[in-house]
Amino acid sequence: MRCYLHAFLLCVVLTLCSLLYVLSKLASTLEDREEWRGVRELGIPGRRSHDTGHLLRKGPGLAGLRDRGEDGLDRGRSGAAVKESIDDRSHLAVVACGPRLEETLTMLKSAVLFSKKPLHFYIFAEDNLHVSFKSALDSWPRAVQTKFKFTIYPITFPEENAKEWKKLFKPCASQRLFLPLILKEVDSLLYVDTDIIFLRPVEDMWALLSQFSSSQLAAMAPEHEEPRIGWYNRFARHPYYGKTGINSGVMLMNMTRLRENFFKNDMTTVSLRWEEILMPLLQKYKLNITWGDQDLLNIIFHHNPESLYVFPCQWNYRPDHCIYGSNCQQAEQEGVFILHGNRGVYHDDKQPAFRAVYEAIQKYPFGKNMEAFLLQPLEASLQTTTHTYCGRASHLFTKRLKESIINRTSHKDDNPARS
Repeated sequence: MRCYLHAFLLCVVLTLCSLLYVLSKLASTLEDREEWRGVRELGIPGRRSHDTGHLLRKGPGLAGLRDRGEDGLDRGRSGAAVKESIDDRSHLAVVACGPRLEETLTMLKSAVLFSKKPLHFYIFAEDNLHVSFKSALDSWPRAVQTKFKFTIYPITFPEENAKEWKKLFKPCASQRLFLPLILKEVDSLLYVDTDIIFLRPVEDMWALLSQFSSSQLAAMAPEHEEPRIGWYNRFARHPYYGKTGINSGVMLMNMTRLRENFFKNDMTTVSLRWEEILMPLLQKYKLNITWGDQDLLNIIFHHNPESLYVFPCQWNYRPDHCIYGSNCQQAEQEGVFILHGNRGVYHDDKQPAFRAVYEAIQKYPFGKNMEAFLLQPLEASLQTTTHTYCGRASHLFTKRLKESIINRTSHKDDNPARS
């Protein structure tokens, strides 16, 4: 009898061991499947390393980011060290296609010049631009490079609709809609268009995240301050946010909330997640939208106004704010914080004041006195633009810039322009 009992107990033990082994393999399989589900959804067969400064990883967040050592190689860190380092950084994303290399580099330069806290750049670019971006950023002085990291990514859209997304509005512009699904481990992100110039530190914009209510997950500026010249309220054939719509050229996101939220919509009574709502919206409104991804964002936040934080126009100051006379009251009081040269005004003669700011940042030589080599030449150039309305308001462009330069140069240890 005892032999039978021993045999029975042995069978039970072996059965339990087998069951535990099967469960562990199943858990591992599910974990791998979940980890790569988003990559397959976006049509990426697998991330591979590019010669782009920092290696492309499945997630560029706390567990995946690496620092470059003195020899230029990526060096891994412990989890605690990475978290401490990353939490202190402002995360900035940009999408560059076509002839946008130099414009993007000038934007990144303005971010580095005035920020006192470290930055991480997420650069999404066409494959033929990767080497140029890496070479340019690696050529910046070592003292400047210590202030930022960068990771370069390919342009990727959901595989089944890639062509449709890529041709929406300008090439690659709609990439921004998929950043929360690609940068899965990044908690918050500031997206900007390539034609942005920072006139105050990036961390000042980053600080607006702390002003979000519990329901807010993104922040943008109004498309217009003056309804009489507004586009959405006069011409839009689709829903839009508020009285005059919103402009997506500067977009601050709590991406964790954005990924977890369910969005109300006019397609179904069921609220949808971010990855579920984009394609149906495009299919419904593609014949009615003019500004591509920005229109889709307007539609989403029209139905979910409680999810949007609206920041003032001086954080996204465009020619529309001065072309017919000054209509951004916050800039009148505090100056322009971020200059947005949309419609190509950095590269033509339509708005010479905007072009003067862009060229002053572009031509400024790293390491030189910013007051003598940046501010003074800019002020001289702006004096020649007073024949335009924006030129007459150009003192607003330098009001905050002067303060940024003074604050930057008064902290010698923090100034990347000083070696």
